[in-house]
Amino acid sequence: MNFQNIIPDKSIALFVKNIWVFENENSTHTSLPFFADGYTGLMFQQSENGLTVSPHNKKMPEIFLYGQTIKPITLEISGAYKIIIFQFYPFVIKAFWEIVPESINDSCYYLDNTLEKSIAQLTEELVSAPAIEDKINMMSNLLLLYFERKKNNLDYPVRQAIQHIIDSKGLVSIRDIAKREKLNIRTFERRFLKETGLPAKQFAKICQFQASLHQLTAKHYKRFTDIVYQNGFSDQSHFIRVFKAFTGKTPKSFSIK
Repeated sequence: MNFQNIIPDKSIALFVKNIWVFENENSTHTSLPFFADGYTGLMFQQSENGLTVSPHNKKMPEIFLYGQTIKPITLEISGAYKIIIFQFYPFVIKAFWEIVPESINDSCYYLDNTLEKSIAQLTEELVSAPAIEDKINMMSNLLLLYFERKKNNLDYPVRQAIQHIIDSKGLVSIRDIAKREKLNIRTFERRFLKETGLPAKQFAKICQFQASLHQLTAKHYKRFTDIVYQNGFSDQSHFIRVFKAFTGKTPKSFSIK
């Protein structure tokens, strides 16, 4: 399997954090695990025998939106495939598509059409595009069109708050962020949930988990306790409990897989 993490063009960087590309030309079975990361997204998949999301056992269309992934999932693919994922900042789903974000947590949204063409036409054009770069450009142009039409829907204080939480890796006071954005704490929490589908504290916990997951998988530690305290967990049992909630495994069993 080939994997690319592409930094989005500055024209879409306000609302797209990363572009991921997964490719496999072999007729083998592939399992791609995904864990909570705080982001939603748009996925296009072109596969020989289809793509199924486990444990939901749901076969997916070629293009769809997905909500917050809180419980661990695995993409099961048989045969050759190309997958492109535009990883959105979590305010995008509501702003661009007027979906209640919480309604598609651990789920997805099948697009019926876009602003200017049917989803069938878009799918046909993406499948026919000869190169990954062409497919990415088509998806980027689609998102730019949504941005131009829907940018007035963006809640910029929530966007700023999201960035503060990401930059701190979840180790920031939500009350301090509300104060920084000059919002009452209850107003801020209500707006954050409405725009992202997650309570601000849960989003911060996911960012904290992701920082620990990166450190664990990159093996940037000498002892497990280094991960615990460098990522702001109160103790080892707290770290294990959070890690297991998001992955279904303990950190030690995950690290030796």
